[in-house]
Amino acid sequence: VIVGGAVIGSSVAYWLSENPDYDGTVLVIEPDPTYQRASTTLSEASIRHQFSNPINIALSQFATEFLADFHTHVEVDDEAPDLGFRDTGYLFLATESGMEAMRENHEVQVACGAEVALLNPAELTARFPYLFVDDLAGGSLGLRHEGSLDAYSLMRGFQGRARHNGVEYATDRVVDLALNDAGNRVAGVELASGKIVTCGSVVNCAGPRARWIAEMAGLELPVEPRIRSVFSFDCRESLEGSLLPLTIDPCGLHVRTDPPHYLTGVPPDPDLEVDPDDFRVRHDEWEEQVWPALVHRIPAFERIGVTHTWAGHYAYNTLDQNAVVGPAGPVPNFIFANGFSGHGLQQSPGVGRAISELITYGEYQTLDLRELGYDRILRSEPFVERSVI
Repeated sequence: VIVGGAVIGSSVAYWLSENPDYDGTVLVIEPDPTYQRASTTLSEASIRHQFSNPINIALSQFATEFLADFHTHVEVDDEAPDLGFRDTGYLFLATESGMEAMRENHEVQVACGAEVALLNPAELTARFPYLFVDDLAGGSLGLRHEGSLDAYSLMRGFQGRARHNGVEYATDRVVDLALNDAGNRVAGVELASGKIVTCGSVVNCAGPRARWIAEMAGLELPVEPRIRSVFSFDCRESLEGSLLPLTIDPCGLHVRTDPPHYLTGVPPDPDLEVDPDDFRVRHDEWEEQVWPALVHRIPAFERIGVTHTWAGHYAYNTLDQNAVVGPAGPVPNFIFANGFSGHGLQQSPGVGRAISELITYGEYQTLDLRELGYDRILRSEPFVERSVI
C-alpha cells in the first residue's frame, strides 16, 4: 500500500509495476484525485545538479537521464505527456563570505560529473548584463541538465503507466494502521471508508502530512508543512543577454523565467509550521522582501506587475532539510519516502526506483540511499547538504 498518489507515490508505483521480479500488487491511497493542493502540482517544478552532497547530485543526474527519454518509459498506446523541459540552468550567486563554500561545492559537483562553471563578476556581467554585481564575488552556473519542467505531466506520466501495468488507485484516506501483536510490523491499513486493507508493506508518500502517517505506526518523523508563496510577474523591459536562469540570490530570493512571465519567491521569515490546509498566499512578502530584493539584483524589475500568485507546502524535514528514505528500523515494513524539503519532484525518479528495489530485493540495487535512512533521524545526525533553497 502506498499512502499518497502524487509524484513520489506514483513513481514508487511505476517502478514496482515495471519490475518483472516484483510479484505483488500495488494499491495507492489518495484522498484528492484532483491533486489541486498537492506539493507536486503547486511546486515551481525545477531540477538541478548543483548540490553539495554526492548522493543528491546522483539522484538529480539519474532524474535528468530518465526524463530525457520519459516518453519511452511511460508511454501507453504510443502516447505520453510532454514534460516541456527548459534547460535554462541554475545560477547561484555569492558575496565574498559565501565564495569558499561555493568553491567547495563546485569541486564536489565537478568530481561527480556535473557540468557547472564558476563565474567572477565580470563573467556574470558578460552573460547576464541585467544583473547588479557590485556586491557579488561570483556565481555558479549549471551549463546543462538544469531547468524547469511540467510537474503535472511528470506525475501523470508515472500514474498512467502504473495504471496500465495494473496498479490500483483508490480515492480514500488512511485513518489508522493496524500493527501486529508485537508492534513491529504493519499488518493492515484502515481507510476512512471503513475498509481495512491487509498488506505486506506500507510506503509513506504523504508529503506534508507524512508525520501523522508515521505516528499511526508509533514512529516519530520530523517533517512538517511549511508555506511557500509564489509570485508570477511580467516585466515591461526586456532583459538583454542570456535567458534568466533560476537565480538564487545570497539573501534567499529565487527568480526564474516562466515564459512569458517570471516566477519568484523567498522563504518566510520566520519560517514556521502551518496548518496542512492553510494555502493563503503571504502577500506581505512581496512588498517587504521579494520586490526590493528583485529590484536590487535586477534593476529592470523595478517596473513589473504581478500577474498571479499561489502558495504550496514544503514537506520540511526540520532535522536537515533532506529526504528520509527507506525502512523504519522499529517497524521495518513501514517505508519512508518523506521530508524532501523542496527536492521531491527532481528526486522522484531515483527515490521511486530505490524504494521499489527495497521492497522487491530487500536492498538497494542501483543507487545506495542508506545515508538518507531513518536511522539518522533516530540518532539525530543530520545528512549534510549545504545547497538548500
